[in-house]
Amino acid sequence: MEGVPASGQSGCESCHGPGSKHIEVGGGRGRFIVNPGKDPAACFECHAETEAEFNLPQHHPVIEGHMNCMQCHDPHGGDIFKPAGGLAMARHNESCAQCHREQTRPVVFEHEAMREGCTVCHNPHGSINRKMLVDADPNLCFRCHAQNPVGTGKIYIGVVDHTAFLRQATCWASGCHTSVHGSNVDPFLRY
Repeated sequence: MEGVPASGQSGCESCHGPGSKHIEVGGGRGRFIVNPGKDPAACFECHAETEAEFNLPQHHPVIEGHMNCMQCHDPHGGDIFKPAGGLAMARHNESCAQCHREQTRPVVFEHEAMREGCTVCHNPHGSINRKMLVDADPNLCFRCHAQNPVGTGKIYIGVVDHTAFLRQATCWASGCHTSVHGSNVDPFLRY
């Protein structure tokens, strides 16, 4: 079961290893204490599904050692948002904003999805889709924006028929909505 220590241990030892070994060698910094910030293996003991996501073609470089789980998650909890059954994360986009400043900056015309958090569109651990998107383009946008009135054979977004536009490419690759996170100049998310 995801999030439950496989070893059956609880408390500090479930992530940091047996404290008795640390005491046997006289204590000291880093002696027989597992540091999940240096090696994600301790986290993967309980989060095997997450480990599998890091092996998908598009992923944050955790298994390569260029990032660690603690850069986004606080295993000790603190005063932060904690989804059911998950490790604590900073509120909404704060964890992502530490590295992805340009995508999370304040803008005049915000894409409403940004209020829900980055994970509405991206899987932060890994994906088969480019940019770690949760769905292939343009299906991602269709989750919230598309209407297909019965019998018309057309795809509407709002009151605009987008059928011909969608044949060209995705919402942003076709040159229409190029500022998908938000824009300071255009309410239709263009630069």
